Amino acid sequence: MNAEISTPTDELAQRLSATPRGARLARRLAGQQLDAWGFPYGGDVNDAVQHVVAELAANAVTHGRVPGRDFELRLLLFLPAATLRVEVSDARDDRLPAPAAPGEGGGEGGRGLHLVHAFSRAWGVAGRDIGKTVWAELPLKEADMTEQRIGTVDPKPC
Repeated sequence: MNAEISTPTDELAQRLSATPRGARLARRLAGQQLDAWGFPYGGDVNDAVQHVVAELAANAVTHGRVPGRDFELRLLLFLPAATLRVEVSDARDDRLPAPAAPGEGGGEGGRGLHLVHAFSRAWGVAGRDIGKTVWAELPLKEADMTEQRIGTVDPKPC
């Protein structure tokens, strides 16, 4: 999907504090908004979006935090294309996300972007005047969600 030439059917944009609480709120807000758009809690689409938002928001507050600056969550609903674009923007452009190599990162971190890849059709990073935006595009059909999960989890180029 080419976001530059497509117009979203609906959109949510919210600035949140770059704290663990802000990341939790981003996930809950995404779940609530998807439910309002007709993708109920507990459904594959809602769950997948919440996982992706949780990972991208956690990365923004962990790796992209600048004291005194918020991060932004945007959800863009494209119904004709049956796609949801998740965007999380933070204030740092010097730390770009990269999935951990297999077997790397034996601790807690390093595997979240593999989840983003598994749930999304595409994901990447876009520069901004200040900071960066990490985005992911997810299918909105239950059958597409199942196919995405069955597929490989090799990282996609950003």
